[in-house]
Amino acid sequence: MRSAARTAAAAVLSLGVVLAATGWLYVVRPIAHVPGPVVHDALPLDELSQHGSVSVVVYVLVWGVAAALVGLLARWARAERLTAGMLLAAAVAGWLYAVNGVSILVVRQIPAHNAFQAAAAEQAVVIPAVLCGIAGALLGRTRTSWAPRSRVVLAWLVAGVGLLAIVDAMFPEHRRSLVTSFDAAHVHGLSKALVEPLAIALVVTARSLARGSRRGWQLAAALLTLLLVLHIERGFDDGAIVTGLAVVALLARRGDFRRRGDPSAKPRVALQAVALVAVVLLYGIVTLWVNRLMADEPYTIGFALRVTARAAAGLSLTGAHHLSGPVADWFPLTVFLLGAGGAVAILLQWLAPWRYRLLRAGHELAVVRGLVATFGVDTLAPFALRSDKSYFFARDESAFLAYRVVGGVAIVAGDPIGRTGSRADLLRSFLEFAHERGWRVAVLGVSESDLELYRSLGLRALYHGDEAVVETESFSLDGRQIRKVRQSVHRLERAGFTAKVLRPSQVGPELRAELEEVARIWRGNAPDRGFVMAFDVLFRDGDDDAVFVVGVDESGHARGFLHFAVCPAGSALSLSSMPRTPDVPNGFTEWLICASIAWAREHEYARVSLNFSPFAALLSPEGDLSVAQRMQAATLRRMKGWFQLDNLLVFNRKFLPAWQRRFVVYERRLDLPRVGVAALAVEAYLPFQ
Repeated sequence: MRSAARTAAAAVLSLGVVLAATGWLYVVRPIAHVPGPVVHDALPLDELSQHGSVSVVVYVLVWGVAAALVGLLARWARAERLTAGMLLAAAVAGWLYAVNGVSILVVRQIPAHNAFQAAAAEQAVVIPAVLCGIAGALLGRTRTSWAPRSRVVLAWLVAGVGLLAIVDAMFPEHRRSLVTSFDAAHVHGLSKALVEPLAIALVVTARSLARGSRRGWQLAAALLTLLLVLHIERGFDDGAIVTGLAVVALLARRGDFRRRGDPSAKPRVALQAVALVAVVLLYGIVTLWVNRLMADEPYTIGFALRVTARAAAGLSLTGAHHLSGPVADWFPLTVFLLGAGGAVAILLQWLAPWRYRLLRAGHELAVVRGLVATFGVDTLAPFALRSDKSYFFARDESAFLAYRVVGGVAIVAGDPIGRTGSRADLLRSFLEFAHERGWRVAVLGVSESDLELYRSLGLRALYHGDEAVVETESFSLDGRQIRKVRQSVHRLERAGFTAKVLRPSQVGPELRAELEEVARIWRGNAPDRGFVMAFDVLFRDGDDDAVFVVGVDESGHARGFLHFAVCPAGSALSLSSMPRTPDVPNGFTEWLICASIAWAREHEYARVSLNFSPFAALLSPEGDLSVAQRMQAATLRRMKGWFQLDNLLVFNRKFLPAWQRRFVVYERRLDLPRVGVAALAVEAYLPFQ
């Protein structure tokens, strides 16, 4: 009851303020003589004495005070910003439309439909409506919660305004359509030139609004306000309504756009802007000098600058006044396109998400090594030491995660590593850190045991595949199921092959050169793949937490090897790579894996992690799948020539491993295409990073 009474009282008082504003105009009009443009029909029922017009300055001042008062009343009534802005704009516009329509009907004695049609185009209607709407949007109460969806809606609204303006600028003959209202060419020649650049800038800005960019909001608000000013001169038409609503909505939801732009972009964008201006002017000066005989004035630098500036502003698109012949047609267009294209490129950089930079301080590396050794129980933990990953730490450095940004997506490699109690706060802080920079977040290689941690933060999980892990204590070559592996082992032993298990520090220069050559031959022209579950180099300075299992032929030459990461906290070895020469006997890799498992058991490592099998559950025997899953499996098998999905699964099954499910964690379903592309790129399956 109290809330309803407050709302009713605010509505009555607001009506009183609106009536008082009209009364103050009657009082101020005789004593305020301000030169300049005027607002017609500002004083209802006063047209007979020709005193219905009021100076724009006086009109805006009086209604500005009234707008502030009704905005404060909306705040007192606890109206939310967007609601207050929209309701006040609509209510004031409706009231003044009715009052002015009746006034024109009574004074001019014309048909009612003509009177109200004339009232709809009055500046005396649109200016107060816009001022009151803006006041409500600025002074209304802030909503305690917000959702990204509002940013997307506003982004589409701004893009729509820009697209309609572009259409009207391209097809000016549609004078009676909705898009006609976006052509402000009648105001001034410069306004005609401004329509197209403003529209393009609005479309470009819309994407950054969807990301919650503060810079995007500032630019969109400024551009829409400028467009609205041009509309107000024209009247209360369709374009003014749409543009005014967009301005009010942006101001009301300004709290949704809190993400700062990249500070490092400021000097870069400023330098590029200066360079763009210099290039356009230099192009104009040189081109006009070469074609100086086509000008009707003597060539001077001042003349060249004036003609180039008009062309860059779009004022000469129909032909330059001081040029003749073909030059008058193509020169203004090329200058405009050069300037507009450069401006759009600079604007995109200004509004772009933060540029990712790979930073790895010496202190960070020491902390990461310590945390991996102490808390890295997951078989993916050692791969956090790759040189192409950045680190994000908990405030007390008790936990960290490794990530890389590709295409605006922050790809996190594996679960956070560190104290259990710190990991939730770490993930929450990283989400804020990434969102502030305009990045989406995805986590690859998530273990099933940690899914609840991510879900508690509002993230989603998608099954990605299974990791094959062999338990060293129970592994045996006995039995029918593993006979093919057993046969491979016996065949290699009879051929005189031996396996050497070495730490990196035990690999001499000659053997190291052989291993690197084997890896080079095996890789060929393909890039080094692996981000989540592979090392990027074979040998790292000062790091002995790895194992080489080298297959040596009877002549003593290395023919292939397995490179394992050592996971002390998890008592495990994790396979990183398995290069070999093309002419090794069949079963060579199987033999090396068996030798690795035997060595791991002897040195008290409980597990050996083999290859990760993407979508292993979908590629399982057909009888275990539903119809939909069979269709997905068939699609995946068609991709095996590129990704070798089926081959990996068949190979891993030979060792009768335990399967550990892995997941991709992401924020929104709409992010999945971007996450998929970024994941393929970071794993080097796509040719960009």
